Amino acid sequence: MKKSIYTLAIAICLSGILFTACKSNTEKEADATEKVIDANENLDAVNEDIDKDETKKANDVEWQTYKEEVNTSIAANEVRIAELKAALKKPGKTFDANYSKSIQSLEDRNTSLKMKIKNYENNQTDWDSFKREVDSDMTELGNAFKDLTVKNKK
Repeated sequence: MKKSIYTLAIAICLSGILFTACKSNTEKEADATEKVIDANENLDAVNEDIDKDETKKANDVEWQTYKEEVNTSIAANEVRIAELKAALKKPGKTFDANYSKSIQSLEDRNTSLKMKIKNYENNQTDWDSFKREVDSDMTELGNAFKDLTVKNKK
């Protein structure tokens, strides 16, 4: 009799443990759904990070190429400015003070462009607006060189 009471008590305890430890199908389904949602969110976050890294690398390559192009143009402008300054000092030609100021203005604008490139390299911000601004400045500087030489020839 003691044996059957112990067996019955153990069976009741085990069944109580099983029923309290087991989850219903609805609870299991809700947990699984939650885990899938979390996994998808993590996957989306990882994919965004990967896309940003790839974009950054592409921008780095684009930046280096653009930087080389602009620096080449700036160096060419420096050579042109040096030629204009040398022409100022040649005897026999008369240049007015406005011409000297124009050359100085071109030199300042060229130096300003050089500083923009250097500052962008240290503090990269909005790439598209920076590129538009520098392209615009380069075009204006090129036009200023053309205007200066046209005025000189007249």
